[in-house]
Amino acid sequence: MNFKLDAAARDDIRHAVDVMNRGGIILYPTDTIWGIGCDATNPEAVRRVFDVKQRDDAKALITLVDSEAKVQFYVRQVPDVAWDLIELSEKPLTIVYDGARNLAPNLLAADGSAGIRITREAFSRELCFRFRRAVVSTSANISGRPAPSCFADIAPELLRAVDYVCTSRRDEPPAGRASSVIKLGAHGEVAVIRE
Repeated sequence: MNFKLDAAARDDIRHAVDVMNRGGIILYPTDTIWGIGCDATNPEAVRRVFDVKQRDDAKALITLVDSEAKVQFYVRQVPDVAWDLIELSEKPLTIVYDGARNLAPNLLAADGSAGIRITREAFSRELCFRFRRAVVSTSANISGRPAPSCFADIAPELLRAVDYVCTSRRDEPPAGRASSVIKLGAHGEVAVIRE
């Protein structure tokens, strides 16, 4: 899997993966906006993300993966309609699936569901591929404050609170938007949470 990232981006990904492998949290560019990330299977790392965001841990966090196979690893039974939605979506789409598995328990919603997005953006996709596990992706802001539209909008306190701040894509102009979010029931029922 080669996304033609330059040497600096590949080195940046190596550092971020190393930090997450040690249970640390990172600040990184995604297919939408800058996010706070960690190993989505590590409950202690997930707890730290909630602490950094000053967010109630009753609110579930989204995770990023790099492939359809990873979705199947983290969801007991993926409804067939999910594949159609993923294929047809023209913008980043997070799907909330029932029956999540193999993720940190404190990452899941109270009903056992989890929001998962397959990223197609080169940096975050390669990060997920190299890490080999789902990566938490929650907006790089304190809970209740606006999400940053670019790196320059990220609060200094967040930059100090994480273990590694990625160097890639910092100079890009504001453009990011949060993903669309759809919840799928076990029998393919669709509910739009965020357009």
